[in-house]
Amino acid sequence: MTESPGSRTGVLISNLGTPDEPTPRAVRRYLAEFLSDRRVIALSPLLWKPILHGIILRIRPRRSARLYRKIWTEEGSPLLVYSQRQRDALQKELNQRGHAVPVALGMRYGRPSIAQALDELKAVDTLIVLPLYPQFSVTTTASTRDALTRALNHRGNTPEIRFIEHHAHDLAYLNACAAQIHNFRVQRDAGEKLVLSFHGLPKESIGQGDPYARQCRESANEIARILGLRWDQWCITFQSRFGPKEWLTPYTDETLRKLSETGIRSVDVFCPGFSADCLETLEEIEQENQAVFRAAGGETFRYIPALNDNVDYVHALAGLIEAHMP
Repeated sequence: MTESPGSRTGVLISNLGTPDEPTPRAVRRYLAEFLSDRRVIALSPLLWKPILHGIILRIRPRRSARLYRKIWTEEGSPLLVYSQRQRDALQKELNQRGHAVPVALGMRYGRPSIAQALDELKAVDTLIVLPLYPQFSVTTTASTRDALTRALNHRGNTPEIRFIEHHAHDLAYLNACAAQIHNFRVQRDAGEKLVLSFHGLPKESIGQGDPYARQCRESANEIARILGLRWDQWCITFQSRFGPKEWLTPYTDETLRKLSETGIRSVDVFCPGFSADCLETLEEIEQENQAVFRAAGGETFRYIPALNDNVDYVHALAGLIEAHMP
């Protein structure tokens, strides 16, 4: 085993989080935590809190709960289900590689929390933290670091932290994405266009130095290169925008509409920035954006599932962990 007597390493994996139930009350509790994060909404709390609690949390939870119900499974929220499977598969893979290290799951918002995950890892001397956001952003990865720091401040014994900032350029991750796309398309007639859709960010965030957009484009270009695609066989887009500000372009929904209007009748869509399927992939992409494409005249729309607990991705995560072990 890798561990030596008297020392212990632990692994914390983290994702965004999810409501406990697809109900307005549970969604309101989740959104209140999510939208109170200054990394997500940079407005002064004096300005933002009246808007959040007086307007948004009175209106949005009911609508969001309806959307969550459309994707909810018998096991629960897809994001939580797949994240738990990733944790279990990663634990098994590390054990098989001879590493006696515990793996815990802590969500940035909701439950299980990062603090709860740390309770499972309180005996470790070295903590490897792997946020499951392949591309770094201050709104996700840096926010996870913030939450980790706050949780550790309440503990007497702080382990050495080895924080994995991103894996946008990790070859095993990129190969896993390419294999997921290839295996899906080889079983069917591949669409005329492959759309690689990433979560969007306000453009002002990029102007402030966030490397997210650059890393998304670098990941997308490498995935297309591995697949051997020509420039006209694929495109990159950004989804999930809201509010009046300009977000990263091109927008996914507008791109799908334009593709259909220019004669493209079949598309395949994959979301490399989402390590696990969730509301933004299963409802926004597979349902809402498919409707946009079809309404504009498109015929065949296929959503390619996220990596989830795909064995290639689990191997990639294990490799990242190994590279950061003492």
